Amino acid sequence: MSRPFHVLGFGALAIDDIIYVDRGLTAGKGKVTKRATDHGGNVATALVAVARLGGQAAFIGWLGDETADVAGSELERDGVDISLAPRHADAAPIRSVITVGPDGDRFIAYDDDVLHGTSDALPDDVLMQARVLLIDGYATHSERVVVRARALGLAVIADIEWTVGAATDRILALADHLVLPLAFGREYTGEGDPTMILDRLWSKDRSAVVLTDGERGTYLRQKGDTVRWHVPAYQVQAVDTTGAGDCFHGAYALALAEGKSPLDCVAYATAAAAISVTVRGGRKGLPDHHTCLTWMAAENAPAPLPMPEMSPRGD
Repeated sequence: MSRPFHVLGFGALAIDDIIYVDRGLTAGKGKVTKRATDHGGNVATALVAVARLGGQAAFIGWLGDETADVAGSELERDGVDISLAPRHADAAPIRSVITVGPDGDRFIAYDDDVLHGTSDALPDDVLMQARVLLIDGYATHSERVVVRARALGLAVIADIEWTVGAATDRILALADHLVLPLAFGREYTGEGDPTMILDRLWSKDRSAVVLTDGERGTYLRQKGDTVRWHVPAYQVQAVDTTGAGDCFHGAYALALAEGKSPLDCVAYATAAAAISVTVRGGRKGLPDHHTCLTWMAAENAPAPLPMPEMSPRGD
């Protein structure tokens, strides 16, 4: 069967009101230096990253009526196919207010009381349009679709930032590629060391567990490899970190769809995310494929490092 897309995805689709301030977010108050409105959302921005990098991506989550679907139309303008997405009159994007400090750090306040996930009636023929499915924490609303995707042989990448209990546990168990913030891994497992978190999240059905930690880089365990890896971050001056994690997920997903190993996927995604933070706005800084390759080929590009082995803990 022909697979016209590299990556399918359903999950957060947002409209962001962004406020840039002249002091750090812990200062208590500061002057507004700029205001902007942008489109975002974890999965939506990741799919735009796939398109910017030269891949074919499709959003298959809920969209509103075509006549008032601003967020979906923006996705389409950004190169993401929306023709397979189910529509519902009550579907709407998440609305977010993002405050960004002068160092690029940001605080996101969001209202997500909207229709999440996708239709349980989504046909198998739609899921078979790509080899990779990208989901986020809202996939708990469409667990049966994720089950079917795995049964159909799709690689499922989970971008999870919070837990709602047993439903999140099941989604994590279904995904063969966990690409998670280190902070969530620590909270979820109760472990502090990245190596221990990688091992606690591992299962026989996993292909990779990836823990992202911003400027400190990324940690990886991959199937068939006894080494745990640390991929350092590029040394850049961050202007706006909004969307950097989404960019990482999109680049990882595209590289995976093209047959790359998880370690190579992380190396590619690390470059893409680093480039993305050098420009203001969640989608404005998303890079193209050539720029990523140029950064990866640079003499000072970070190389993957084997992580030290942990000594067995006494009970």
